Amino acid sequence: MAMPSRRVPETPVATPQGSGSKPALFDVGFNERLPFGQAVILGLQNVFGMTGMFVFPGLLGRAFNLSPEQIAYLYGMSFATCGIITILQSVLLLRLPIIQGPYAGNFAALMAVGHLESGGLGAAYGSLAIAALIWCVLTVPIRGFSIAGLFAQYLRAPIISGMIVILTIVQIANVALPAWIGQPSSPGFGGVNLGAGSIAVAVLIAVTVWGGKIWRRGAVLFALAIGSVVYALFRPVSFAQVASAPVLVTPQIFPFGFAVQADLVAIFLLVLIAAGMGSMAMYQLVADWGDEKLSPARASEGVLGVGLGTILIGVVGGFSTIVYPDNIGLMRTTRVGSRYATMAAGILLIVLGGCVKFDMLLVLVPTPVLSASATLLFGIVFMQGVQMLGRVNWDDRAFIAAGLAIMVGIGGLFIPPDALNQMPLWLRLVVQQPVISGGLTVVILYALLGREKPVQVKEG
Repeated sequence: MAMPSRRVPETPVATPQGSGSKPALFDVGFNERLPFGQAVILGLQNVFGMTGMFVFPGLLGRAFNLSPEQIAYLYGMSFATCGIITILQSVLLLRLPIIQGPYAGNFAALMAVGHLESGGLGAAYGSLAIAALIWCVLTVPIRGFSIAGLFAQYLRAPIISGMIVILTIVQIANVALPAWIGQPSSPGFGGVNLGAGSIAVAVLIAVTVWGGKIWRRGAVLFALAIGSVVYALFRPVSFAQVASAPVLVTPQIFPFGFAVQADLVAIFLLVLIAAGMGSMAMYQLVADWGDEKLSPARASEGVLGVGLGTILIGVVGGFSTIVYPDNIGLMRTTRVGSRYATMAAGILLIVLGGCVKFDMLLVLVPTPVLSASATLLFGIVFMQGVQMLGRVNWDDRAFIAAGLAIMVGIGGLFIPPDALNQMPLWLRLVVQQPVISGGLTVVILYALLGREKPVQVKEG
């Protein structure tokens, strides 16, 4: 059941002339419902926009030599758990049009921890579940205060929220243009990948800019469909994966075994904090678009929903989640901000997660086509972060905080492998995730150097 969302009255500047009913950025406001057919189309677009959903389970499964059945299981659980968390965010806790998808940082941590001699996937997922439980405790407001709420207060500052949006895009940029181009050993490398992806981007731009209100809502689906057809003309797509996949998937309790290690719990807690910081920055961005009041308590509820979902992920398998930037970009391109559209995406994710054959059918969309579309959508969100920084009063303190954060965040991606191998695992994961390294840098420097205290918002 949808819960009522508190609205802040829009100012004349933020609403279209003569409307007074919704922010100027959207044709459909946050609390407005859509016809069933349009909600389904938008839901499907959001599912296709979750690039990591189609990449991470297969990569993880092959890295650990899992059987095809186990890889299919990972796909199913990733879809279903992301769907549950998305519904929580859309209509129950956060009450914003937010899509939660697999987090690249958690994927990297599972890969690193799972290959440790003292670790393994059983210890990785068991430690992730305990870390998520601790994170949930940190998000629960007690007498109007929570650790996550404290972060939310600082993230209201444009310099912090804008920087974290930018660092989030930097962190996941490797699944955009690099995956569009592909590897020399991958099918379609060269002209096919670039050509099919370019056509998908051209269609996405054309429909978004000139397609009108209705056609624009199907822009990503049109782009993916046409790009896939072009790709298939040169590289036939095999349906063998669909034929061999099971029909339904049943959740299993700790399918890879169970173990808990304190050091691994600390690593996954850092990963969850980074995802929480990135998500809260996105919450603020979306709330600003819709002229919604996002109090620290409300932001904490959103992070609590992620924590609850991550406990489930640790138990049944999958990946912890973060707000997906390409879904945020999709909302801007379609001009539909309805949280009931994102709720429809959550329902579709659960349905798809239960039907592995359909999961594998979706995976047949060529990675270069998906990644090409993601490249454009990521770029839209990146520029929104730049726009947020435009509200900053740039003085020496702001330049220091933002400059050091961006260089620390990006610089960690270029540390030589020999130097990384000499670092403890936790430090290696921190410096290679810009949202953690750069995000913590800008938060700490803002707290130490900022002239203004973070905006205090009454809880409730």
